[in-house]
Formats: sequence, structure tokens, C-alpha cells
Amino acid sequence: CGVHLEVIVEKPLQVFHVEVEVKDINDNAPVFPATQRNLFIAESRLLDSHFSLEGASDADIGVNALLTYRLSPNEYFSLEKPSDDVRVKRLGLVLRKLLDREEVPELFLVLTATDAGKPELTGTVQLHVTVLDANDNAPSFDKTLYTVKLPENVSNGTLVTKLNASDLDDGSNGDITYSFSTDISPNVKSKFHIDPITGEITVKGHIDFEERKVYEILVEGIDKGQFPLSGHCTVMVEVEDTNDNAPDLEFKSLSLPIREDAPLGTVIALISVSDHDSSANGQVTCSLSPHLPFKLVSTFKNYYSLVLDSALDRESMSEYALVVTVRDWGSPSLSSTASLSVEVADVNDNAPAFAQPEYTVFVKENNPPGSHIFTVSAHDADAQENALVSYSLVERRVGERALSSYVSVH
Repeated sequence: CGVHLEVIVEKPLQVFHVEVEVKDINDNAPVFPATQRNLFIAESRLLDSHFSLEGASDADIGVNALLTYRLSPNEYFSLEKPSDDVRVKRLGLVLRKLLDREEVPELFLVLTATDAGKPELTGTVQLHVTVLDANDNAPSFDKTLYTVKLPENVSNGTLVTKLNASDLDDGSNGDITYSFSTDISPNVKSKFHIDPITGEITVKGHIDFEERKVYEILVEGIDKGQFPLSGHCTVMVEVEDTNDNAPDLEFKSLSLPIREDAPLGTVIALISVSDHDSSANGQVTCSLSPHLPFKLVSTFKNYYSLVLDSALDRESMSEYALVVTVRDWGSPSLSSTASLSVEVADVNDNAPAFAQPEYTVFVKENNPPGSHIFTVSAHDADAQENALVSYSLVERRVGERALSSYVSVH
């Protein structure tokens, strides 16, 4: 710059014009508008994206005010420097590597302006780059498969398991809502409930091992991004059996009544036993009331035969009341009973017997024909037609005539 002066001399009177040129020295460093510049850049920005920066100013002139810029070393941005051949000198950052907020959420860079003076002076500005989140991460569960053992008959509200999913995104992009997958079966929905916020799965219906032993629950976690992303997992619920079913027994076939002369080992009945529980809870043993001429023989799985174990005598015992008990191996054990009446069929194994082996009767002579002489009675221990007794005389001679010509039996 310069200073214009007018100098007046009186003797003689004259006016002189003086131009004083002030020669610049490099006594001013470059100055940025602020010591720190905050930049907010979305992680979804494409490569070669430009981000404008404000340059520095230098109060000096000439070469002392000519500025060059450099950016601190980093792998994400390069510096778009002003060009000497343009009047509008553009300064900015150029994206050279894709940003990932989940990997590098922010960057701290230094932009330095250096003048061309001797000695050169510098000024700096701190560039704080905050990487804005994009919904580029789907929720992820801790496990892809959860296996849970659940006793049957648990009460509603029982906690089955608590799922946990995480999302590397930020804000609503990282908020997760839990739900059953849309293709889950209605049966599963009727048995279980999932809390959309906590991910807790609880029981809401009756769980019965005998109805179903395994439930496969498909769960998804969905974030709240503008274009939601989802993650999935599977929960396998294995229902554990409890001893909640008493054994059943059924008489499949009966051979009744049984003849009193039936040989030992004769099968009287076939008994079927079953238990809807599993393992020891579903294993059963069958027993018979004691002190009877019968026994139970295990024939094949879940079947017993009731067989004759000792000789029968209808005349001693004509009917037996049996109680069959089936008991499982659970703890505590459950049992069922069934009653069976076994009738002994008579065989004609007893001869009629008179009250005494010999009778002596005195009869007056000259009785008219048809006169009652004496009454005898015989008894047969057998039953029904086997106990019906008919009487007849054993023919013999009395003198010259047959006995039947004198007496008859009615």
C-alpha cells in the first residue's frame, strides 16, 4: 500500500507531491473463520462426494497472502485444493473411502493453511466429522437357535426364555421390536406369547407333553428404520413329561366261565395296559390280588394273560372276585384298578349220595298196592343238571319173583 502526501515550501512557495510506498512484511498468519468446524456426514454417502470448507484469510498482501492447504493424513478424505487458474477458489473434502458409523463414528482432522511468506506462517482449523447413521445393519440375535426344556402343565405366565437381539445402528435404526414370524402355526400362537419390547417368551396356553413334545417357534427382530431390516432366530421348546397320567388297563378278551376241571395254565383273560406318559412315568407293572388260584403272565409288551395257577373245585368255591392293579414307575407313582368276577363252571364230578349207605324198613303184610312204604333222598354236590337226581330200583329176585313186582320207586 502507499501514502500520498503534499508538501508546501514557503520561500519560494512550492507544492510537492510525495508518494510513500509501505512495503509489506509477512507479519500476519492465515486465520480461519473459526478454530473448529463441525461436519455431519451420512455413512450412506457415495465415494467422491464433495463437502465444502471455508478457507482462511491473510491480512498480508502479495506473496505473503498466497495460501496453500494441506489435510492431516487419513484414509477417508482427501482435500480439494483451490486452483491457481480459477477466480473462484473452491476448497473442500472429497470422500475416498466409504464411511461406516458402526466402525468409525467420528473423525478428527486438521486443515492447515500456509502462506508463501518468508518465513512462512500457518493457521489451522479442527475438522470434527460426525458420521450419521444409516439403517444398514439388520438386528442380530445372540444365537440363531435357542433350545429350552419346559415341564408340562406349567402355569400361564411362566417364562420360557428371554431373547436378546442387537443392532449396530443408532437411534430408531437400532431400536428392535420382537414378534413371532408371520408363518408360525396357530397352535404355537395359542400356547406362547412374546413381549415386543423385552423379547421375553411366556406360556399362555396349556402345555401337555402327551399332546405335543416339541414346539418350534420362529422369531424375528425388526428395527424401526425408515426401511426396516429384520433378523431371525428359532426357539426349540422341548416339553418335559411329568407323571400326570394314571395307567389304563382293559380286559381285551375273556373266557368265562372257566370249567372247574380246566388244566393249569388255561388263559382266562387277556389284559392290555398303557400309560400316556413317557420314560419311567410310562412304564407299568401289573399285579393281582393275592391268595387266588390265578396269576398274571407278561406275554408281550403292554399285555398280560390271566392264567389258572392251581386246581379249581366249584363245590369249594364257585366264584372269585379278582382285583387287577396296574402301577407306573413315576414318582409319585400313579395306579389304576379293575375288578373281574370269575365264575367256575360245574362239571359232573360228584356222584349222588344218600344220607346213609343202608336203610332197614319194616313193612306190614297185606298192604294194598300203592301203599307208601318209605322215603329216601339223595344229594348231588354238582350244580344245575348235574345235580338233578333220578331214582330207580336195582333189580333183584325175591323168591320166584322180581323185586319190582313187589315195590316201585316214584
